[in-house]
Amino acid sequence: MTDQPRREPSSDEAFQQYVVPELDVLFRVAMSITRNRADAEDVVQDTLLRAYRAIDRFDGRHPRAWLLTILRNAQINRVRRKRPELLRDPDTTMERLADTSNDGRGVEDEVVDSTFDAAVEAAYDRLPEKFRRVIELVDLGGLSYQESADILGVPVGTIMSRLHRARGRMRSDIEAAGITGVHGRSD
Repeated sequence: MTDQPRREPSSDEAFQQYVVPELDVLFRVAMSITRNRADAEDVVQDTLLRAYRAIDRFDGRHPRAWLLTILRNAQINRVRRKRPELLRDPDTTMERLADTSNDGRGVEDEVVDSTFDAAVEAAYDRLPEKFRRVIELVDLGGLSYQESADILGVPVGTIMSRLHRARGRMRSDIEAAGITGVHGRSD
């Protein structure tokens, strides 16, 4: 028997192996971030395109964490691209906000939700990286404490501690921003 050099998987094979099994997780996280099916589908599609382009550089370790990082960055870029449009065309934006949706929500609900979302995003951005990373893996990515500990190379107790501290800091920041009802928010 001759030793043949190990063949590296093609881009398509690597994509099938590392990315496709994570599609459900990507969509769940995208839905939790965007709260809108169409936006979630768009951000997942953007994530898949970016992952496919970069699959040759991916080392095969921790595909879920790699993909969630791509997803998070894709969403950040989507939000940044939308903001200038809001400033350029305030009339259209106000018409969209004033138009009540099928669930009977009006402009007040949209403003309250966007204020809450902005406060959450700001609180998240103020967290030290080690806390943001745990929130990203456990709360956004749906990973278990053990999976997160394995990815970060720390004990499970450290994950639990960081998550508790991160959530507490975020809660305090949100309450300090004047947003009430953080504990009982249903959506």
